[in-house]
Amino acid sequence: MSVTPKDRTGARVLVDQLLAQGVERASCVPGESYLSVLDALIGSGVDMITCRQEGGASMMAEAWGKLSGRPGICFVTRGPGATNAAAGVHVAAQDSTPMILFVGQVARGMKHREAFQELDYGAVFGTMAKWVVEIDDAARIPELVARAFRVAMQGRPGPVVIALPEDMLDDVVQVADAPRVEPVETAPAAGDAAALAELLAGAERPFAIFGGSRWDEAAVASFTGLCERYAIPFAASFRRAGMVPAQHPNYAGDLSLGANPALVKAIGEADLVLVMGSRMSEISSQSYTLLPIPSGAQKLVHVHADPDEIGRVYQPALGISATPKGIAPVLDGLSPEAPRQGEWVSAARAAYLDWSEEPRENPGALQMGKVLTWMRDALPDDAILTNGAGNFAVWLNRYYRFTQFNTHLAPTSGSMGYGFPAGIAAQRARPDQVVVNLAGDGDFMMTSQEFATCAHHGIPLIVVLVDNGMYGTIRMHQEREFPERVSSTSLTNPDFAALAEAHGGFGQRVETAEDFPAAFEAARASGKPAILHLILDPEALSPTATIAGLRARKG
Repeated sequence: MSVTPKDRTGARVLVDQLLAQGVERASCVPGESYLSVLDALIGSGVDMITCRQEGGASMMAEAWGKLSGRPGICFVTRGPGATNAAAGVHVAAQDSTPMILFVGQVARGMKHREAFQELDYGAVFGTMAKWVVEIDDAARIPELVARAFRVAMQGRPGPVVIALPEDMLDDVVQVADAPRVEPVETAPAAGDAAALAELLAGAERPFAIFGGSRWDEAAVASFTGLCERYAIPFAASFRRAGMVPAQHPNYAGDLSLGANPALVKAIGEADLVLVMGSRMSEISSQSYTLLPIPSGAQKLVHVHADPDEIGRVYQPALGISATPKGIAPVLDGLSPEAPRQGEWVSAARAAYLDWSEEPRENPGALQMGKVLTWMRDALPDDAILTNGAGNFAVWLNRYYRFTQFNTHLAPTSGSMGYGFPAGIAAQRARPDQVVVNLAGDGDFMMTSQEFATCAHHGIPLIVVLVDNGMYGTIRMHQEREFPERVSSTSLTNPDFAALAEAHGGFGQRVETAEDFPAAFEAARASGKPAILHLILDPEALSPTATIAGLRARKG
């Protein structure tokens, strides 16, 4: 028996579509342009995080997209709310993360007059979002929201922006809800399995690179199983190390900033490179020097969910358009005719352990390598680490080891300020897991106002804040190009521990690695949002770079 849809406002229809798509939480900065939606959310069961700035709100939504594989949801008001939120949209675009940003819009009768806070969202977000749409008819909300979920998740995932004229949200319509949307999983074409098997059989020094999105634990297991059977060492692409198990004997490290030179050398010596899911963008490709462009003597197999990414930069010997889940059965069915020798794998693994096991000493009292190796040994296997952009993250890339799937949230886009709101999102979504945000001083201050969000919602995120009193990455580049000519990179910072306490959180200053374990355990025991204020000598730019060393090299 058919059911006649009941009368609902556009705002109520919208909220009901979110529930139909399984949305559990969202972030927002409230605005008058979508008051009707805020009202409709009351009693819906959607966990709404009220943020202090739209950039932080949109980054939280992006982090939820990374964690769940379904679009993270963010609501912001029109004009400046939307432009502030663009920071998170850009992260979602470059990181291939499903996300939907709902933006208030002026009333339909006021459009094209440059009314208060009016923007052309197609023009503003057109180069960042996969799709931008403005819903003028409340009866089309189910259709367009369902499409938005599919666009955000399908192919290469990314952000969708939906504009909501405020008067449309008050229209009363009768319309049925859309069904829950699941993305299409694409499988390899006929003949791809045989072609891949032939290339693997003929390779003496194969190497695999893992990355991108749309993975789950089963697909990762299929990938690592293939590498085991064919004796293939594998590396993670930039900021995807939290997707693959670092304890795996074939794991050889990650292609991040400050990558192991031995890893780069090994990939250069490989006769077959299997790229699974990664675009091999600038950082992973080591500024497009890791693989020859458009092709070279190495055979390249490129597997990606979006066929437009295959051959965009590198022309492969074999291109396979498939999602990780779609190609998993093919990988499971491939096996060499005879057991493979493991010396190539053993050498790559040994180089990774030699690079990452024992921390190098850095200038000053606080030894960052020791802090990270303590965290590596002491944190639970399912702990989630987040970070934004900055040289402080090079210690994390080098010395920390992710052992469980999807335990690292970081921006491949290089966005400063990302790690803190991402940590808030992760801690809210996974309240029983330890979540740590490793931040730099410049990085943290980009979104530090969200500490008030932590306090307001009672989110006990631990921030390990590394303070060297400068924009360290830019200072490093500055010293390389213009040694001893310091401009615009020095910072004056607050007492970050006192800042935490001012919000009702836990704060403690840490000056040595030996003091860090007790401070961390005290922060964890407090049950409050916490900042551990680590004082790092400005000379210590990274595990391998110092100001004095760069100046001497330039001189």
